[in-house]
Amino acid sequence: MVLLKIQNLVKSYPSPDGGVVRVLDVPEFSMEKGEQVALQGDSGSGKTTFLHLLSGILQPDQGTIFLNGEDITMLGEAERDRLRATSIGYIFQTFNLLQGFTCLENVLLGMSFGPGADETRAKELLDRVGLSDRFHHHPRQLSIGQQQRVAVARALANKPSLVLADEPTGNLDPENTHLAIDLMRELCSENDAGLLLVSHDVKVVESLPRKEVWDDMNVLLSKGNQK
Repeated sequence: MVLLKIQNLVKSYPSPDGGVVRVLDVPEFSMEKGEQVALQGDSGSGKTTFLHLLSGILQPDQGTIFLNGEDITMLGEAERDRLRATSIGYIFQTFNLLQGFTCLENVLLGMSFGPGADETRAKELLDRVGLSDRFHHHPRQLSIGQQQRVAVARALANKPSLVLADEPTGNLDPENTHLAIDLMRELCSENDAGLLLVSHDVKVVESLPRKEVWDDMNVLLSKGNQK
């Protein structure tokens, strides 16, 4: 079953000299339900822009993005916000945890934008990521690896069909990187969620079943490469 299907996706930005710089060009890309895919590319290759387009944070200049059969490029801003809250989990490189709230509150707040806060599920997820003794800790009281696990729990809280991970191990040491990738993959599999992870780290990219690479012209040529 197709989860995500993209065609002729283009995004450009104005340049300081008054011209236009094309930062992303995706002729074709697709993912099956529950599939786990890594996107590799250098800094500035359009990886984060791609995820922002898929999540509805940005709108493309042209092209289509079908998620669960619905073209999200045709939705208004409020509709894209609702879709993001219910169908997409996002793991940011800097985690984007709210510092004034506890681990449990961070997950519950993420849930409140979707179906609604469910304390039982929030606690189950935090327990699942090994933080059952950190429910009431604030992010500043956690290690970087623990903060990342809270971010993973929050991303899975609303049972999304697609999880987007933007350089999620960029701030972790090698040991925690390995643990984090295993955790993300396992939780996505348990929830039958597709995982689309972008990274410049070759080891991270190679740890997923499918790899896609941006070329030096910011073009993603999807070939469905398998390991």
